Amino acid sequence: MKVTFLGTGTSQGIPIIGSKHPVCLSSNSKDKRLRVSVLVTWEHYKYVIDCGPDFRYQMLRAGCDRIDGVIFTHEHSDHVSGLDDIRPFYFRQGDIPIYAHKRVLKSLRKRFDYIFATKNKYPGAPTVITNRIKNKPFKLQNLEVVPVNGLHDKLQVFGFRFSDFAYLTDMKTVSDEEIKKIKNVKVLVVNALRIDSHRSHFNLEEALQFIDKVNPETAYLTHISHLLGFHEEVEKTLPENVFLAYDGLEITI
Repeated sequence: MKVTFLGTGTSQGIPIIGSKHPVCLSSNSKDKRLRVSVLVTWEHYKYVIDCGPDFRYQMLRAGCDRIDGVIFTHEHSDHVSGLDDIRPFYFRQGDIPIYAHKRVLKSLRKRFDYIFATKNKYPGAPTVITNRIKNKPFKLQNLEVVPVNGLHDKLQVFGFRFSDFAYLTDMKTVSDEEIKKIKNVKVLVVNALRIDSHRSHFNLEEALQFIDKVNPETAYLTHISHLLGFHEEVEKTLPENVFLAYDGLEITI
């Protein structure tokens, strides 16, 4: 299995428009972060987790010419607003499967009503095949995926375990029962927004505490804001098995 980090930034990305913060002015490519998303591939299958406003460029940059589906963690704009850009895949492949909680599917139907239209549909609009995710394992091709339930402030969000890889973003609270689903996974990806506390995201300290509970072989931090600091400087402070993810990073599990 290969995981490509398409984006590792927070909702505004880095650099933030008009910001003079030193991290936003950094010339280091690892400090430039698109909105958070990953591409998970195994055998000849390709699935994207979340497709935010940078989705088109992320697909071009990754050289991705097909996808087998899009999996959504939750309905916030930085995770869903690129849905229309599945069109090139739809034109080549046909209807594109999407996977989400029923609340997220409802939000997508409202936001992208033209995609879900069944009458007088605009001919250039893509069509999706909806798959409702509940908090129980589901199959993607020949692989079982295990949802991991958490809270983003008070909003329910899903993380996902793919075999020995687990991906959680926008988490603030995860119960011990849910943590059991990913205990001792080989590779864990989890959000770490900044140094200071935040009401709806793990800060760095909370992310490291969470990693200790899960006890993976290796962990990567994502959904990073400029307030976490410079990539190279933060990496020096992390435990030896914890790394900052960056856009374009590819890992093999």
